[in-house]
Amino acid sequence: MPAWDDVRFFLAVAREGSLSGAARTLQVEHSTVARRVGALEASFGVRLFDRLPRSWALTSEGAALIAPAERLEHEGLAFGRAATSATSLQGTVRISAPPVFASQFLVPRLARRTDRWKGIDLDLVGEVRTANLHRREADLSLRFMRPSEPGLAARKLGVLSFHVFAAPAWLARAEAEWCFLGYGNPLSDVPHQQLLARMAGDRPFILKSNDLAAIHRACRDGMGLAMLPSFLVHTDDGLVKVPGVDGPILREIWCVVHPDVRRSPRVRLMADLIAELVAEGSAILA
Repeated sequence: MPAWDDVRFFLAVAREGSLSGAARTLQVEHSTVARRVGALEASFGVRLFDRLPRSWALTSEGAALIAPAERLEHEGLAFGRAATSATSLQGTVRISAPPVFASQFLVPRLARRTDRWKGIDLDLVGEVRTANLHRREADLSLRFMRPSEPGLAARKLGVLSFHVFAAPAWLARAEAEWCFLGYGNPLSDVPHQQLLARMAGDRPFILKSNDLAAIHRACRDGMGLAMLPSFLVHTDDGLVKVPGVDGPILREIWCVVHPDVRRSPRVRLMADLIAELVAEGSAILA
């Protein structure tokens, strides 16, 4: 029988189409991916990929194994979630959250409550993408929208407001001269960015970034107007709200977990603590 780990490497190469892509996904070296796929091919006595100069393409034999490999993956992940739910307060809890919310809101408050999560190794991942909880990319996911994926448990924690801010000097300039700072792809279609784009009209976005911390710093340094969350600027005397703007834009804060993982004592503890922190910080969030 092939080792489950070899099947996991096979699926990563099939999905990414290359050794390098699979290595990034699995966070291992290229040579490890090649060795594990080679071991799987040796156990079956069949070639699963054609090794091309810049990609690995599934052979017909490899393509025929995708569906059963994914069923095996599904069962393996379900086993891992069930094991997590049965364990104690000791261990790791991986939390996926928007980067600035993680670093500027959560971390300072968690630091003041370390006595509440003794024995837990917290793995806090700041990321703009949506973590796949079915594949155990995280135990908890904090999001600014209600989850649409089926089979997940979600709890609304509160709301987050965005306003248009600028360095005071911009308000002394003619509005036709205003410049703007905003998100690039893939975040350009979020509601607060869409409002800013409508406000800007034909006026330029001189900086676009997927890093809200960079946008905030550029706004503080006088580069242009930006849509920023209230919690990020509530003590920032270098920025003022721009008057005459529709809003604020309100985003819901959701805590999302897989139902299997939700039964874990340590995951439940962290979820409850984060809900408490959001409730306590509601005044600066909204």
